[in-house]
Amino acid sequence: MQHTKDRRQRRDDYHHGDLSRALLSAGRTLLEEGGPSALNLREIARRVGVSAPSAYHHFPNLEAIAVAIAAQGFAQMTELLEAAPTNERGKLTPAGEAYIAFARANPGLYRLMFGDGFHTASDANSELRAMRQRAYQVVAESLRKRLPARQVPVAALYLWSLVHGLALLLIDGQLDADASPTATIQNVLRMAGTGLPTSG
Repeated sequence: MQHTKDRRQRRDDYHHGDLSRALLSAGRTLLEEGGPSALNLREIARRVGVSAPSAYHHFPNLEAIAVAIAAQGFAQMTELLEAAPTNERGKLTPAGEAYIAFARANPGLYRLMFGDGFHTASDANSELRAMRQRAYQVVAESLRKRLPARQVPVAALYLWSLVHGLALLLIDGQLDADASPTATIQNVLRMAGTGLPTSG
């Protein structure tokens, strides 16, 4: 009886925006515990202490909350990329390190951001497509300081492919267990930077 009363009190304590934020926060926790496949709207609602219908009032289905969480992730990742130090030649290593650090700190979220488990919803959502493009543009802006404009699109795709693949290898534990992740990241990014053309 007390448990039911506590749940009702918690539900009554939420304002409109507070419940949305609480549901997203609980979803993020669940996501990091078990990856995208662990997301369940009823479980998210249970953890917040509200009924499933209350959750559905804010997010009509699981895909909607997955998209909202992914949007949070892209916003945070882009902020980190934009804050990464640079120089007049567009040093690439700090941005690459920031990108991979975000993925390693949020492996479940990172997978979700790129459609794991919710590929259709992710690809169909214009907000997520725009946010992915913004992250891509942060990389491209750095490259414009060191490459001719015509080379930037391919070089940016090359670097994004590199950091994305390296991030996944690290969070999947696929690299040499005895190797230092930090040293590996720095060496790979340094090689990528020196291997890029600088003219013509």
